[in-house]
Amino acid sequence: MGIGIVSTGVYIPETKMTAEEIANQSGVPVDVVVEKMGITQKPIPGENDHTVAMAIWAAQTALGKGNVDPKKIDLIIYIGEEHKEYPLWTAAIKIQEEIGAYHAWGFDIAQRCGTTITAMKVAKSMMQSDESINTVLLAGGYRNGDFIDYTNERTRFMFNLGAGGAAMILQRDHMENIILESKIITDGSFSEDVIVPVGGTKQPLTIEHLQNRLQRLDVPDPIGMKARLEQKSMNNFLSVVRSSVEKSGYKEEQIDYLAILHMKKSAHDYVLNELGIPMEKSIYLHEYGHIGQIDQILSLELAEKTGKLIDGDVAVLVSAGIGYAWGAITVKWGKS
Repeated sequence: MGIGIVSTGVYIPETKMTAEEIANQSGVPVDVVVEKMGITQKPIPGENDHTVAMAIWAAQTALGKGNVDPKKIDLIIYIGEEHKEYPLWTAAIKIQEEIGAYHAWGFDIAQRCGTTITAMKVAKSMMQSDESINTVLLAGGYRNGDFIDYTNERTRFMFNLGAGGAAMILQRDHMENIILESKIITDGSFSEDVIVPVGGTKQPLTIEHLQNRLQRLDVPDPIGMKARLEQKSMNNFLSVVRSSVEKSGYKEEQIDYLAILHMKKSAHDYVLNELGIPMEKSIYLHEYGHIGQIDQILSLELAEKTGKLIDGDVAVLVSAGIGYAWGAITVKWGKS
């Protein structure tokens, strides 16, 4: 039984933030923003670009591209962020209603920027174990850039956070774009290194918090986090890719395309170099920044449009998310 990707959909807001604007707000020289951070521009949400709304628009695009009747969808998994229109709200059920998936059921899943890969693994396992699940929609939106304070030097590595939505439709016995094996690593020693310090049960939101701009992402121990993360991050990044490919029956030199999240340019180049992947076998998302778990689906779409993905290619989707989590999943692209 093969489980394949029928179609994808992406929504990118029209509003953009340029490297110059990031430099002006942060005080970071524009050449550093462009050359080191790797951002020439990034999408930011317009007035109506709410998190789940962007997921719905991406889902509608994926349904149209795949010619899929929403009433044929059995399961919806929301892969977007928890920062959305309302707190304590199951987004998958809203998506179900808006797209007319009246015979589906849904739930939300969250692993920050690793969510898409985790959801693909979960969806595949559920389809293999439950014969009633034949078609699954993954859809999510992201606008965590709302939590960035550009005057906070501790969060400089997150100045690339953008906004957008993406969706993916998976189907049993769809013998194209076959989902193979995955590998996920989590390390709880980093679980409180990147947080929004207020607004939860430990520190309920107050007027003083808002006045002091504390409702933004922060890094309580930037020096300690950097030292510990440097020892593990790249090794785990490479490990999940290699493990996913090996479990899928391939070798790393057989990777034809790497759908990788946006990160600083030196880290992007390091990963490709260590894996022996030529630069032309990936896309650096400098015009998009980092749209969280949307990056991998966006990268696949861009690769298809530019001819970087063709039938028979071995594609690997790879992510890393605060928490910390690293994940990769291999896809045999095209018709099988």
